[in-house]
Amino acid sequence: MKIIIINGPNLNLIGKREPEVYGNETFESYFEKLQIQFPTIVLDYFQSNIEGEIISKIQETGFTYDGIVLNAGAYTHTSIGIGDAVKAVTTPVIEVHISNTFSRESFRHQSYISPNAKGVIIGFGLQSYELALKSFI
Repeated sequence: MKIIIINGPNLNLIGKREPEVYGNETFESYFEKLQIQFPTIVLDYFQSNIEGEIISKIQETGFTYDGIVLNAGAYTHTSIGIGDAVKAVTTPVIEVHISNTFSRESFRHQSYISPNAKGVIIGFGLQSYELALKSFI
């Protein structure tokens, strides 16, 4: 099984940015733990602060991978293009958020990804990624 985790803008700052919301662990460190925890899954990781690069990665992997775990960050609430990319591919996509977006600012309550995602996992910290991976097994 081959799954890619795609993270959007500012998620490269996990471990530094707002630790009360996102925690103190870097995503790279957490990703290494996921690789150990899921040895039967080939896990890839991609992060970009650029909307078009995220769309291109979804298109690139969305017909050949077994799953995409997508945390589009703030683009979740603004990017029709990312939502359309998720809709266009055949690989199932799980939308993930570290924080509970519904307990934050009202603009974070809208997702352009959710209508086309296989599922949505929100608010379990970094463990949200683990739950998404388990959903593919």
